Amino acid sequence: MATKRVTVLTVLTGLLLFGSAAFAQEEPAWKHGEVSVQGTGFFTKDSNGNGISQHATDTGGVLVGYRYHFNNWIAAEANYGYDRNTQQNFTSGGPFNVQANVHQAAAAFVVTLPVTYRLNPYVLAGGGALVFDPTGNAGQSVPGALRQAKGAFVYGGGVDFTVVRHVALRAEYRGFVYNRPDFQLAALDSNVTAHTAQPSAGLVFRF
Repeated sequence: MATKRVTVLTVLTGLLLFGSAAFAQEEPAWKHGEVSVQGTGFFTKDSNGNGISQHATDTGGVLVGYRYHFNNWIAAEANYGYDRNTQQNFTSGGPFNVQANVHQAAAAFVVTLPVTYRLNPYVLAGGGALVFDPTGNAGQSVPGALRQAKGAFVYGGGVDFTVVRHVALRAEYRGFVYNRPDFQLAALDSNVTAHTAQPSAGLVFRF
């Protein structure tokens, strides 16, 4: 009887040790925080409203962010992005152009799906602002066009692929929903909701 008890205890101990080792392997390579740097595209859908047709040229930029993981599933993040010299083209009885840089600031909640140690897809949703800042370059702006901030809803998702313990590759898509800018000029107010797609890719540094 004593031999059987010893055998059972040995097996249970072995299973516990094996389970602990397996669980340890599934632990994330990071503990709490990460910083990301990504190159982005910036693609805005054309719109029509109040007799005004509006088109924005495609452009690109950079996105930097900080993400804090509360646990393996839930995180919160803050981001800043910059996109250079997108051309806002208005048509309302004649062509009007406003060349502007776009700054973005956003915060979001993130849900991560820890599929494997290396592969971690996620979805996100939050809010922020897009700031349209006219460049003032000669011939590239309507007189009187001023900097304007627009509140935006942000949604998206992506996937992180761990390269080494504290470094990962990231591919991501973000969508912004907001009211189109008019640069504080009533004649350019189309009163239309715009959508901008922002695909991106870059590096994540975990700590």
